[in-house]
Amino acid sequence: MLLTPMRYKEYVWPHNPRVYSIDYERIMAVNKVPFGLYYLQDLGRTRRVMKGEGEFIGEDAYTQFGQLANVFYSGGPGQLIHPLWQTANAYFVSLWLEQEPMRDYVRYSFEFWEEANYYSGQVRTWTAQTSQSSGSDQAAQTIPVYYQVVKGDTLWSIAMRYGMALSDLIALNPQIKNPNLIHIGDEVRVS
Repeated sequence: MLLTPMRYKEYVWPHNPRVYSIDYERIMAVNKVPFGLYYLQDLGRTRRVMKGEGEFIGEDAYTQFGQLANVFYSGGPGQLIHPLWQTANAYFVSLWLEQEPMRDYVRYSFEFWEEANYYSGQVRTWTAQTSQSSGSDQAAQTIPVYYQVVKGDTLWSIAMRYGMALSDLIALNPQIKNPNLIHIGDEVRVS
Protein backbone atom coordinates (compact mmCIF):
# COMPACT_ATOMS: atom_id res chain seq x y z
CA MET A 1 0.00 0.00 0.00
CA LEU A 2 1.49 3.32 -1.06
CA LEU A 3 0.84 6.04 1.53
CA THR A 4 0.88 9.75 0.87
CA PRO A 5 3.61 11.61 2.77
CA MET A 6 2.93 13.28 6.10
CA ARG A 7 2.63 17.10 5.99
CA TYR A 8 2.65 19.99 8.46
CA LYS A 9 2.07 23.54 7.26
CA GLU A 10 4.25 23.85 4.13
CA TYR A 11 6.66 21.01 5.05
CA VAL A 12 6.24 17.60 3.38
CA TRP A 13 8.24 14.67 4.78
CA PRO A 14 10.35 12.97 2.08
CA HIS A 15 9.21 9.67 3.61
CA ASN A 16 6.87 9.03 6.53
CA PRO A 17 8.21 8.74 10.08
CA ARG A 18 9.00 5.20 11.23
CA VAL A 19 6.92 5.40 14.46
CA TYR A 20 3.79 7.47 15.03
CA SER A 21 1.48 7.47 18.05
CA ILE A 22 -1.53 9.41 19.28
CA ASP A 23 -2.27 9.72 22.99
CA TYR A 24 -5.85 10.36 24.11
CA GLU A 25 -6.59 11.46 27.67
CA ARG A 26 -9.70 12.30 29.69
CA ILE A 27 -9.33 14.51 32.76
CA MET A 28 -11.24 13.32 35.81
CA ALA A 29 -11.67 14.93 39.21
CA VAL A 30 -12.40 13.02 42.40
CA ASN A 31 -14.52 14.94 44.89
CA LYS A 32 -14.76 13.53 48.40
CA VAL A 33 -18.29 13.34 49.78
CA PRO A 34 -18.35 14.11 53.53
CA PHE A 35 -19.10 10.93 55.49
CA GLY A 36 -19.46 9.10 52.21
CA LEU A 37 -17.36 7.81 49.40
CA TYR A 38 -16.57 10.10 46.48
CA TYR A 39 -18.00 11.67 43.36
CA LEU A 40 -16.23 11.40 39.99
CA GLN A 41 -16.47 14.45 37.75
CA ASP A 42 -15.68 14.12 34.07
CA LEU A 43 -13.87 17.31 33.03
CA GLY A 44 -13.73 16.18 29.42
CA ARG A 45 -11.03 15.05 27.12
CA THR A 46 -7.85 17.02 26.82
CA ARG A 47 -5.64 17.61 23.81
CA ARG A 48 -4.45 14.74 21.67
CA VAL A 49 -0.68 14.37 21.72
CA MET A 50 0.81 13.12 18.47
CA LYS A 51 4.38 11.80 18.67
CA GLY A 52 6.68 10.18 16.19
CA GLU A 53 10.20 9.08 15.33
CA GLY A 54 11.94 8.93 12.03
CA GLU A 55 15.14 9.19 10.06
CA PHE A 56 16.37 11.28 7.21
CA ILE A 57 18.73 9.27 5.03
CA GLY A 58 20.85 10.37 2.10
CA GLU A 59 23.07 13.25 1.05
CA ASP A 60 20.45 15.83 2.06
CA ALA A 61 19.60 14.25 5.47
CA TYR A 62 20.88 17.14 7.57
CA THR A 63 19.30 19.67 5.18
CA GLN A 64 15.91 17.93 5.59
CA PHE A 65 16.24 18.12 9.37
CA GLY A 66 17.11 21.82 9.08
CA GLN A 67 13.97 22.44 7.01
CA LEU A 68 11.85 20.64 9.62
CA ALA A 69 13.51 22.72 12.38
CA ASN A 70 12.64 25.92 10.48
CA VAL A 71 8.97 24.88 10.47
CA PHE A 72 9.25 24.29 14.24
CA TYR A 73 10.67 27.82 14.70
CA SER A 74 7.84 29.41 12.71
CA GLY A 75 5.42 28.99 15.65
CA GLY A 76 1.63 29.03 15.69
CA PRO A 77 -0.73 26.19 14.83
CA GLY A 78 -0.92 24.53 11.44
CA GLN A 79 -2.58 21.64 9.65
CA LEU A 80 -1.00 18.28 10.46
CA ILE A 81 -1.90 15.70 7.84
CA HIS A 82 -0.99 12.06 8.36
CA PRO A 83 -1.81 9.45 5.70
CA LEU A 84 -3.72 7.16 8.09
CA TRP A 85 -4.92 9.37 10.95
CA GLN A 86 -7.36 12.24 10.77
CA THR A 87 -6.15 15.74 9.96
CA ALA A 88 -5.70 18.02 12.98
CA ASN A 89 -4.92 21.65 13.62
CA ALA A 90 -1.89 21.34 15.88
CA TYR A 91 1.06 23.09 17.48
CA PHE A 92 4.57 21.76 16.78
CA VAL A 93 5.64 21.44 20.42
CA SER A 94 8.93 19.49 20.39
CA LEU A 95 11.62 18.40 17.99
CA TRP A 96 14.49 16.23 19.25
CA LEU A 97 17.70 15.25 17.54
CA GLU A 98 18.12 11.68 18.82
CA GLN A 99 21.82 11.28 18.06
CA GLU A 100 24.72 13.27 16.75
CA PRO A 101 23.82 13.91 13.12
CA MET A 102 25.92 12.44 10.37
CA ARG A 103 26.19 13.89 6.91
CA ASP A 104 23.88 11.24 5.44
CA TYR A 105 21.82 10.09 8.46
CA VAL A 106 19.75 12.03 11.01
CA ARG A 107 17.50 10.33 13.58
CA TYR A 108 14.84 12.57 15.14
CA SER A 109 11.59 12.54 17.09
CA PHE A 110 8.79 15.08 17.34
CA GLU A 111 5.62 15.97 19.23
CA PHE A 112 2.48 17.85 18.17
CA TRP A 113 -0.41 18.97 20.40
CA GLU A 114 -3.89 19.23 18.94
CA GLU A 115 -5.57 22.63 19.07
CA ALA A 116 -9.30 22.37 19.81
CA ASN A 117 -10.34 26.00 19.08
CA TYR A 118 -12.95 25.90 21.86
CA TYR A 119 -11.87 29.19 23.36
CA SER A 120 -12.03 32.27 21.15
CA GLY A 121 -10.73 34.70 23.78
CA GLN A 122 -13.97 36.65 23.77
CA VAL A 123 -16.14 37.28 26.80
CA ARG A 124 -19.81 36.77 26.00
CA THR A 125 -22.29 38.88 27.95
CA TRP A 126 -25.91 39.85 27.60
CA THR A 127 -27.14 43.24 28.75
CA ALA A 128 -30.48 44.96 28.68
CA GLN A 129 -31.78 48.24 30.01
CA THR A 130 -35.26 49.32 30.97
CA SER A 131 -36.67 52.77 30.53
CA GLN A 132 -37.49 55.00 33.48
CA SER A 133 -40.82 54.51 35.19
CA SER A 134 -43.40 56.84 33.69
CA GLY A 135 -43.80 60.03 35.71
CA SER A 136 -40.98 59.12 38.04
CA ASP A 137 -37.60 60.73 38.70
CA GLN A 138 -36.09 57.41 39.68
CA ALA A 139 -32.95 56.31 37.89
CA ALA A 140 -33.43 53.60 35.35
CA GLN A 141 -33.49 50.12 36.75
CA THR A 142 -31.06 47.73 35.16
CA ILE A 143 -31.83 44.17 34.30
CA PRO A 144 -29.27 41.68 35.63
CA VAL A 145 -26.34 40.79 33.36
CA TYR A 146 -25.54 37.10 32.90
CA TYR A 147 -22.43 35.31 31.67
CA GLN A 148 -22.66 31.88 30.01
CA VAL A 149 -20.05 29.43 31.32
CA VAL A 150 -17.63 28.03 28.74
CA LYS A 151 -15.11 25.21 29.01
CA GLY A 152 -12.38 26.01 31.54
CA ASP A 153 -14.35 28.62 33.51
CA THR A 154 -14.46 28.71 37.31
CA LEU A 155 -16.39 31.12 39.51
CA TRP A 156 -13.09 32.64 40.54
CA SER A 157 -12.04 33.29 36.91
CA ILE A 158 -15.45 34.81 36.13
CA ALA A 159 -15.22 37.07 39.21
CA MET A 160 -11.74 38.22 38.15
CA ARG A 161 -12.93 38.83 34.58
CA TYR A 162 -15.70 41.14 35.84
CA GLY A 163 -13.57 42.79 38.54
CA MET A 164 -15.60 41.58 41.48
CA ALA A 165 -14.94 39.63 44.65
CA LEU A 166 -15.70 35.91 44.55
CA SER A 167 -17.97 36.27 47.60
CA ASP A 168 -20.03 38.94 45.77
CA LEU A 169 -20.40 36.69 42.73
CA ILE A 170 -21.51 33.78 44.92
CA ALA A 171 -24.03 36.06 46.68
CA LEU A 172 -25.53 37.05 43.31
CA ASN A 173 -25.99 33.37 42.39
CA PRO A 174 -27.85 31.53 45.17
CA GLN A 175 -28.85 28.84 42.65
CA ILE A 176 -25.23 27.59 42.64
CA LYS A 177 -25.15 25.17 45.56
CA ASN A 178 -21.49 24.16 45.16
CA PRO A 179 -19.20 27.04 44.07
CA ASN A 180 -16.60 24.50 42.97
CA LEU A 181 -18.98 22.85 40.50
CA ILE A 182 -20.30 24.80 37.53
CA HIS A 183 -21.14 23.38 34.13
CA ILE A 184 -20.63 24.55 30.56
CA GLY A 185 -23.73 26.46 29.50
CA ASP A 186 -24.72 27.57 33.03
CA GLU A 187 -25.73 31.22 33.27
CA VAL A 188 -23.97 33.11 36.05
CA ARG A 189 -25.29 36.50 37.14
CA VAL A 190 -22.47 39.07 37.11
CA SER A 191 -24.40 42.27 37.97
